[in-house]
Amino acid sequence: MALSRRTAVLLAVAGFVVVAAVVLTVVLVTTAQAPHPPGRGTVVVASEQSTASVAAERAPDGSPELAAAQYLSAQPTAVWLTPEADPIDAVGERIAQLADEARAQSARVAVVVYGLPGRDCGGHSAGGLDPDDYADWTRAIGEALRDAADTSPIVLLEPDSLALAPECGNEAERIDQLAAAVQALAAERTWIYVDGGHSDWLPAERMAALIRQVDRASRADGGGGIRGFVTNVSNFMPTADEVAYAHDVAARLDGLHAIIDTSRNGAGSDGEWCNPPGRRVGEPGGALGDPVVDTNLWVKPPGESDGECNGGPPAGQWWPEAAIELTRDAVAG
Repeated sequence: MALSRRTAVLLAVAGFVVVAAVVLTVVLVTTAQAPHPPGRGTVVVASEQSTASVAAERAPDGSPELAAAQYLSAQPTAVWLTPEADPIDAVGERIAQLADEARAQSARVAVVVYGLPGRDCGGHSAGGLDPDDYADWTRAIGEALRDAADTSPIVLLEPDSLALAPECGNEAERIDQLAAAVQALAAERTWIYVDGGHSDWLPAERMAALIRQVDRASRADGGGGIRGFVTNVSNFMPTADEVAYAHDVAARLDGLHAIIDTSRNGAGSDGEWCNPPGRRVGEPGGALGDPVVDTNLWVKPPGESDGECNGGPPAGQWWPEAAIELTRDAVAG
């Protein structure tokens, strides 16, 4: 039976709507699944397992420590993975828990991998694994991050390792260790940034040369390479100085990008790196972004000690007095 002209037109319109809906669905799914690097507006997980969260549960009601801990526990901050707290047989489960938290918060997993042999050159954060165990540990982390690929994980690899290498006299060893770690961690949806020191440490040319060697070595035999480098980790240099430094370093590299730690640089630096007094939290993560600096993150958790200096407890332990000082302006009134 012949269709009326009106019916034919309606069917044609309906068919167009169906096709358009299918196309739109495909586009949205493809866009949602496409890997994307960090950028302005990036939000990382604020873990309920952070030292600030634990401190908030234990602090006395109405105390300055409680106010500081509650404020810091709510801030998206990278999670540090160490072999002491997250050994080979447990680190995968830790990452899976972080991924669940990230999904619930519509956030990204951001981890600091911090356990290479001879860590911190024997300084306040000395420790780390032997070479064979480090290889196993980073492989376990890489596998767990691949299972969390939907959170587009961000990896900040071994802060201070490259900038300290000339002082420690182990540049070749460090480059090999970091390149192998990058290969173990690399995946299409994982974004890896190696140590980039900070603006008052190595000259940009020297820092770039070290980063370049790690990147090239990590790409050997088809390895994935790095996204870039991270500056100012656990330090206090002003953001403007770090942005300028990141651009200077990146200009000597081929297409690499940067992330800047702004967790504790709100009052700038007084030249001291270990628990200096009078510091403040800096810009929240995701506030920055340009063609070189992907974004800024809180990498060093504010409130954790740098080490047994200036009255602080051992490195990584919660220090209430520092948390109160760092958040004095943020929680005032």
